[in-house]
Amino acid sequence: MKVLYDHQIFTSQTYGGISRYFFELIKYFNNNDETECELSLKYSYNYYLKELNYLPHKTFLENYSFRGKYRLLNILNKKASKEYIFKGDYDIFHPTYYDPYFLDFLSNKPFVLTIHDMIHEIYPEMFPLKDETSKRKKLLAQKATKIIAVSENTKKDIIRFFSIDTNKIEVIYHGTPFDMNGSSDNKVDIDLPEKCILFVGSRSGYKNFNLFVEAITPVLAENTKLKVVCIGGGNFKEIEKEKFERLNITNKVYQYSVNDDILTYLYKKAIVFVFPSLYEGFGIPILEAFSCGCPVIASNTSSFPEVAGDAAIYFDPTDKLSIFDSVQKVIYDNNLRDQLVYKGYQRVKEFTWEKTAEKTKKLYENIL
Repeated sequence: MKVLYDHQIFTSQTYGGISRYFFELIKYFNNNDETECELSLKYSYNYYLKELNYLPHKTFLENYSFRGKYRLLNILNKKASKEYIFKGDYDIFHPTYYDPYFLDFLSNKPFVLTIHDMIHEIYPEMFPLKDETSKRKKLLAQKATKIIAVSENTKKDIIRFFSIDTNKIEVIYHGTPFDMNGSSDNKVDIDLPEKCILFVGSRSGYKNFNLFVEAITPVLAENTKLKVVCIGGGNFKEIEKEKFERLNITNKVYQYSVNDDILTYLYKKAIVFVFPSLYEGFGIPILEAFSCGCPVIASNTSSFPEVAGDAAIYFDPTDKLSIFDSVQKVIYDNNLRDQLVYKGYQRVKEFTWEKTAEKTKKLYENIL
């Protein structure tokens, strides 16, 4: 059985949960004699693919920056993908995002679509009017041979918004990104506060960072050693800096862009990880925190309870008092944090990339 994955997510993401997901599938299948896979990609800056040095891709004008560079990169990769797809030397096609460019080149080959979330459908007001993600996703969902949903919650949302037959959708969870035993505790070159609350990922829109910060400001004011460390999401914008100044927490909030090794260290050193998002299709950072022994506090919405089970403390992400109470409760209770760490270690064992890949392989085989 030969599976072809395309360029899309590896063109657009340097880091990120979706490219990590496809990287793990490709890595697993290339170590499996029963499944062969190819990646129709010419150029990429993706961090994870560096580990797969046998793939025939390279960086694109790495030392040059100019307007339209990403657009040109996408054009070149899409051209390469079309050539791979048209050639037809594969059994199943699995696109890595929602651009339907390939439909005219597939002939009668089956294709599998993974839907990671339905955020564009649930919060359309948070995206530009010209954003076609939802339209493209719906078209591909209707035409796909089979759909993979990353959680039961996402499956329900697909059915609700796209009226897709439930039998066409299979739920296959992600695995944990970090090895529970493989990370070093060596000090990294970051001046980490003595006590910190960790926030990971984008801070805009449905990620709910603004309300989260407002909610915990009294906790930060009360505890002089406690800080908030934000990982990823880009540097703080001026509007965020102005907010911090109004709340008098400018010296309480930090931002870093780091690789997985440093992120692992930060999870291990943080007093708690808080995930206040209004919606997530799966929520990989929950598993990251679990695998690093970091207590988790999360929203009680979407897929969070499904993924975290009883290993997290939950709050209403629209209620400042609920957020405040949960954070206050966990950071001052050592026994509770120890219980959450233990439960997190047990919970994360249920999510492995081997399980993800084997269930995906079975789905492929059932199609053929």
